Amino acid sequence: MSVLQEFKKFAMRGNVVDLAVGVVIGASFGKIVNSLVSDVFMPLISPLMGKVDFKSKFWALDGKFYADLDAAKKATAPILAYGNFIQVIIEFLIVAFAVFMLVRQINKLKPKPEPNTPVEPTTKECPFCISTISLKAKRCPQCTSQL
Repeated sequence: MSVLQEFKKFAMRGNVVDLAVGVVIGASFGKIVNSLVSDVFMPLISPLMGKVDFKSKFWALDGKFYADLDAAKKATAPILAYGNFIQVIIEFLIVAFAVFMLVRQINKLKPKPEPNTPVEPTTKECPFCISTISLKAKRCPQCTSQL
């Protein structure tokens, strides 16, 4: 089998195609969540916290004062942009919650297994040595007793 045929066989397997679809949908979902956080949730949260814009929060590690984050970046000052980190954490929590709710709904749609379905035994105990043996066995493989 040539490498090209082997690759085609690999790429056409269901798991690879499912993964590719998941990645594309995930990327689009990420854009939706970013917009939801920055355009909807952050404007609602900001007034509750004193009209704070998290993305603009930073500490200048050189001890100087900068009017805003862009000014500090233009001055190539060492900065700790903790506000962006807070924004990313909020986005992550929203994504995690949305994925949880999606998986929860999918699990509700799956058929549930029959409760208390009796499982027929495939083994039994040897009455002589108490070892587990197949139901079809006529002689115990451990103690060699006739059953």
